This record gives sequence, structure tokens and C-alpha cells, in this order.
Amino acid sequence: MERKLINGYEHVRYQRPEISENELIKNSEEFYQQMNTRRTVREFDTRDIPLEVLENIIRTAGTAPSGAHKQPWTFCLISNPDIKKQIRQAAEEEEKISYSQRMPEDWKADLRPLGTDWEKPFLEDAPYLIIVFKQSFGTEKGEKVQHYYVSESVGIACGFLIAAIHQAGLVTVTHTPSPMNFLSKILGRPVNEKPFLLLPVGYPRQITYVPDIHRKSLEEIEVKY
Repeated sequence: MERKLINGYEHVRYQRPEISENELIKNSEEFYQQMNTRRTVREFDTRDIPLEVLENIIRTAGTAPSGAHKQPWTFCLISNPDIKKQIRQAAEEEEKISYSQRMPEDWKADLRPLGTDWEKPFLEDAPYLIIVFKQSFGTEKGEKVQHYYVSESVGIACGFLIAAIHQAGLVTVTHTPSPMNFLSKILGRPVNEKPFLLLPVGYPRQITYVPDIHRKSLEEIEVKY
């Protein structure tokens, strides 16, 4: 492998097979069509999934770019029924307060077409939960290590994670109970980690329904210059 020193640090030559314009168009269209079938699902089949699938999905998330390549993320993979039950109970306590006290009426009105409420059975039904923590700083040899663009980096990794879940043939729902500090306590995470996103992962229930909603068109989301 060809190598070169840049600023005193070793770099390796980037190599990727060049493909034709037709292949570029085909690949981009096929990936879009696949991702366009992705839907948020809240009803899960309880059947198990090979652990290797989940670990490959997390590996994929770990390929995301990050500020100064600090990779400021931790992915907690949970299948233990007792822990899932604790998480559900704590999440529903917070969600019940949110729906009854914290959320303004217009927010609740916007959620109504999606069929969601404070009850979260998917936190126990899904065979796995992936809880993503962002690391506000790192540690190496007992020393504090600065991290950069933490939320942006972890957000990108979560995008990779959701795409990988869908590509594998599974479903998820992005769950962000507020506040989420109970996750740190239940899982015993260190002080430099803050919960960012909770994703139940599994197969959809054999008969399930999703809202009849539509995505914005390209013309609505793209501005050319």
C-alpha cells in the first residue's frame, strides 16, 4: 500500500474502483429507492435476530466521520429482558409527564396523525435496543481528551445506524424520551457520556400499520445555485 508523510503523519493512498456515469446513476437511484421504503415502525415481532447482524449494523455506524476523528460515541446493545423492562418503565414515566404537562397542545396535535402516545411497548417487544451515547470528552491513560463537534458527529453516526438497520431488513423507531438521564443511571454509563438516541431494533409485527404520510419532493428540499 502506497504511503506518504503529511505534516509528519503517515497517510495511505485512497483507492476506490472508478465506475461509469451510468453505474453512478444506477447505484444512486437504487439506494434511494431502497431507503424510500424505510418507515418508522412501532409494532415489533419478538423473534430473535442473530447477534452478528446487530454488531455489523453498529460497525457500520462506527464508520461515520467525526470531528478530528475522535469518534465520540458509544453504542449500548441491550437484549436483557430485565433491563429492557426497567428502561420501558422509566421512559413511560417521563413520557406520561411530557404528554400531560410538558408538551404544548400544538405539539400533541402534530403527533396525533402518527398514532403515538406515552405508552412504549416496543421497548420490551423489540429483541434489541441500541442506545447511543455521545461522549462530551474522551479519556486516554487517565487523561481527559478534547472532543469536537460532538452532537454533529453522533448525529451523522445515527444516520448511518438507521440506514444500516433498514438495509439489513429490519425496522426501528427513533425514541428520545425527555429527559433521558435515567438511561445513564440504568446502564451505569460514565459521566462523560450523555444519552443521545434510543433505537428499538427488530422485525415488524406480521400485521402492522404505519401512518399514510408522504415525504417532501425534491423540489421542496433542494435549492440549486
